[in-house]
Amino acid sequence: MKLLLINPRFPESFWSFKWANDILHSRKLTTNPPLGLATVAALTPEHWEISIVDENIESIPTEPDADIIGICGMGVQYSRQVELLRYYRQKGYYVVAGGSYASLCPEEYHGLVDTLISGEAEYIWPEFCQDFEKGVPKPFYQETGEVDLADSPTPRFDLLKLKHYRSVSMQFSRGCPFRCEFCDIIVMFGRKPRTKSVEQIGKELDILRKQGVRNAFFVDDNLIGNKPLAKELLQFLSNYQREHNYQFHFGTEASLNMAQDDELLRLFKEANFGWVFIGIESPDTESLKETKKYQNTRSDILTSIRKIYSYGIDVYAGFIVGFDNDTSEVFEKQYQFIMDSGIQVAMIGLLMALPKTPLFERLKKEGRLRSETTTADNTKLGTNLIPKQMSYREMVEGYYQLYQRLLKPKNISRRIRNKLKYLTHPNYGSGYSVGEGVRILSRFIYKGLIPEGLGLGFHLLRSLPLRRPIQIPLMVQDWIVGLAMRDYVKRHFVPVMVSKREKIQWHFHKIESLFQQYLQKGALELQIEQVKHKATNISITLKGWLEPRFFRRATRHLEKVLRNTSAQINLTIVGVHEKHIPRLERMLKRLSRYGDRIHITISKQIQDILAVDSSVFNLTLIEKTS
Repeated sequence: MKLLLINPRFPESFWSFKWANDILHSRKLTTNPPLGLATVAALTPEHWEISIVDENIESIPTEPDADIIGICGMGVQYSRQVELLRYYRQKGYYVVAGGSYASLCPEEYHGLVDTLISGEAEYIWPEFCQDFEKGVPKPFYQETGEVDLADSPTPRFDLLKLKHYRSVSMQFSRGCPFRCEFCDIIVMFGRKPRTKSVEQIGKELDILRKQGVRNAFFVDDNLIGNKPLAKELLQFLSNYQREHNYQFHFGTEASLNMAQDDELLRLFKEANFGWVFIGIESPDTESLKETKKYQNTRSDILTSIRKIYSYGIDVYAGFIVGFDNDTSEVFEKQYQFIMDSGIQVAMIGLLMALPKTPLFERLKKEGRLRSETTTADNTKLGTNLIPKQMSYREMVEGYYQLYQRLLKPKNISRRIRNKLKYLTHPNYGSGYSVGEGVRILSRFIYKGLIPEGLGLGFHLLRSLPLRRPIQIPLMVQDWIVGLAMRDYVKRHFVPVMVSKREKIQWHFHKIESLFQQYLQKGALELQIEQVKHKATNISITLKGWLEPRFFRRATRHLEKVLRNTSAQINLTIVGVHEKHIPRLERMLKRLSRYGDRIHITISKQIQDILAVDSSVFNLTLIEKTS
């Protein structure tokens, strides 16, 4: 049996750090590999031939040699997952869907798959494999019991292209003891954390160590959900690090109450954890109580953050605006707290009501759900709920302005200074060799600092910790993070609410007048469409002979559209002369920076002569027929 497992492309978000990856590295890089697929591969019979394709680092195969194609997906990947499921199923492949969204909302996959895997895979995936070999696979497998993580195998890390990831994912536990109203984790995994043994973790580390991995991320939703077992793990990791010369730099997710346990913090430090992601959500106690995030109300949040800093551990944090308790004053409260705390990786999102969560059920009863926004990514300029104490427009505008303020160079610098007062001896380790570090720093100066001018240089120098050179690597990382997030806001947060439609219309008519000759000959089609509650689409169809200068001029004007507006570009390539393919490829390369806002459809006749990287652009797949 030949099994192909696919991780669909994520829409770009703050988590992508696209600027940092594209500008500062010489190879295609993304955040984390698909640990779930590597685990599924390990659960598959040994005599099966297995391959994993991650569309976030490589283009998917349009005609793979496979008997089964399994496609996973989180909520934010759902639309791309559906596209891939339909495409491969239409081509005659046996298609299987799984992943967190299939576990949360299995009803959304009706008619899309041959088999749906819903829930944790350890028991139901081997059952499916056995049934498939017997020729009697069922259309639906659902885990209804509790999986013992002692039965979870060592993931097939050997099937992942590990050099293309900033860190490699590991998992110790599933489940979280808390009851945050907006969270879907306890819906899927329950409130009683289940864990692997330290021996299992040791086997995984041995494999990663032999493959030269330096950065590992424990993807647990709350690593300290069971504190006694978490301490046992951390003590094991500390011993392992001493034995192997501290090869690994770790990061994880945990709850804020870690700051109330000195022994726990000491163990994190000794195990060489450089950072931890914490869901802070809000500095407003009433908002925290409203969403049942009581663990964040037991001590002063800012004091807790600084306590964690004192152990050399950096804090990444999630923040949310839009709770019922929030008024328009919440944006200033969030701004002041993030500035005072010095948190640079501040992932602020609009409150999103995810399906099946207590929040979703409550707002549904109250009639406060919006159908216009369906994405599960809460870091976009939109959400699916109606706020209680401010208008929807006011909430979105305030959210946009909050990021605009935080990402000014002077405020990036100020946050770094505020952090380094307390994070005096960071555990931070980049995982790069000295040579790699020098090259990254050089590219940062040449492609990040110099283009921004003297103003940014001044603020960077102000944040330089001359008295503690040990802090300089962390300072540089924070500037890279800050500029990457700033770049994302520039490209994706063009404020739709300030009505950029007139500017889009102007660009459209400019393009229309420039290429009038091609329009008259029928070699080109242009269309502009305002999609309700979404960005404007400019559709371009290439249908015939186009002069070489067309591609140069089109590239220049499309870059202006993408840089200055929120427009989406739909590019359909029906016919283009073979001799112009290199020019078209150069055009796409220039536009790749905005690939997440460019949707490309290629006719069946063109697919053999033009390769479009689906890890860069939104590639619409069309089944080729003879």
